Amino acid sequence: MLFRQFFDPKLAQYAYLVGCQRTGEALIIDPERDIDRYIEAAKAEGLRIVAVAETHIHADFLSGAREFAHLYGTDIYLSDEGGADWASDWARGGNYRTHFLRNGESFYVGEIEVQALHTPGHTPEHMSWLIIDRGGGASTPMGIATGDFIFVGDIGRPDLLEQAAGIHGIQEPSARQLYASLPRFRALEEHLQVWPAHGAGSTCGKALGAVPQTTVGYEKRYNASLSAAEAGENAFVSAILSGQPEPQMYFARMKRDNNRGVPVLGGLPRPEEFDAMALRQIVHQGHTLVIDTRTDRERFMAGHIPGALFAPISSKLFNTFVGSLVIDETQPILLVIEPEKLEEAVRDLVRIGYDNLIGFATPDTLATYFAEGGPKAEIRRITFAGMKEMMSQPENAVLDVRFTTERDEQGAVPASAHAPYTRLPSYLEDRVPKGRKLLVHCQTGVRAAVCSSFLAREGFDVVHVDEPYSAWQALEAARL
Repeated sequence: MLFRQFFDPKLAQYAYLVGCQRTGEALIIDPERDIDRYIEAAKAEGLRIVAVAETHIHADFLSGAREFAHLYGTDIYLSDEGGADWASDWARGGNYRTHFLRNGESFYVGEIEVQALHTPGHTPEHMSWLIIDRGGGASTPMGIATGDFIFVGDIGRPDLLEQAAGIHGIQEPSARQLYASLPRFRALEEHLQVWPAHGAGSTCGKALGAVPQTTVGYEKRYNASLSAAEAGENAFVSAILSGQPEPQMYFARMKRDNNRGVPVLGGLPRPEEFDAMALRQIVHQGHTLVIDTRTDRERFMAGHIPGALFAPISSKLFNTFVGSLVIDETQPILLVIEPEKLEEAVRDLVRIGYDNLIGFATPDTLATYFAEGGPKAEIRRITFAGMKEMMSQPENAVLDVRFTTERDEQGAVPASAHAPYTRLPSYLEDRVPKGRKLLVHCQTGVRAAVCSSFLAREGFDVVHVDEPYSAWQALEAARL
């Protein structure tokens, strides 16, 4: 048996290639939408991907299952649990080779058996997959692909359907359903390897480990969320629902599209390169969103195309920035980016549904555009000391875009408004002060820079507080 893990560091997502070397057939579990890399990896090992298995209807990326089914006629294995609302409508309604499994049922890829284990709670239909290498002589599982059920050091959050997808009143019942699923995990043999769908950096949990895989026995001993269940159901529900980070705005759209049907790519978009004249024309037309991916936020603040969104491609939060702050996924997008980073950005964006990538311009082209008189905008940068002077004036307001957990743990600037960056568009009406100059800060300055560009695009008067929050804490300590 061949086993390979694929990791997307920006979405903190794992996919798994499981191959039978005897027959040359392979399974891919939880693939992302740009499937060419899985196909190439399998081919390099002398394998052909004949099956896709999904652990659940994902909320944080677009699945590649339909891409495989549409382009290659691949067999698709999905959960038949959870009820009609979690039925993967695209697969039931389409002319695809789909197989819906219930708890305890299994299928084969070559001489590898894959058994379904229903593990609801994160979502009602959630399925984990036990892998048995029958061709290697095994009669018991080697490991389990747990999806968003069990992570390294954590358990998948049960509140996303309410917090991200807007299904009200479901988070506590889901938490209790998750509690009821835990004995199925505890009953597994301790030597089994655990292959989760996410690692550190994902908001599908609150304390995911950075180690890529684990074992059942290790998690039984050291998984804090699993240990919380030992105090009983009510204690577990309280623990698992508290302290979860605010989910990204695009999660609801991922749930919708993964259930209804992800549009088929057929290949990556190929944005056209724009020169300074073409750049000026498209900016003048005003219909295209410019995403400025330059790493240096100081340079962005000193000069950028009016209305551009700052989203540094070097940041692991690139997908999160765009997915949280660009609500209309159909809007034409032009990237300011170095050519060698273009494919990375295209893959990042199509994984969360931004396909209308019409073009790109290099930073050198941007400089030429400005030199030739192209419109330029700036955003003022200050320190926390400068913010402290300005916040005493009634026409100014401090806006904190950190997560609630950060604010609770590290303290807050007195009288500051609070709008966590992952859901900032939804807070514009009730949390972001109107008619005042906004002094925007976060923990390190990066998220505040991104949010400042978004707020400026939305018509707010903004100032970027470009300094670590520890500088504010030092100011307060000196005052005392």
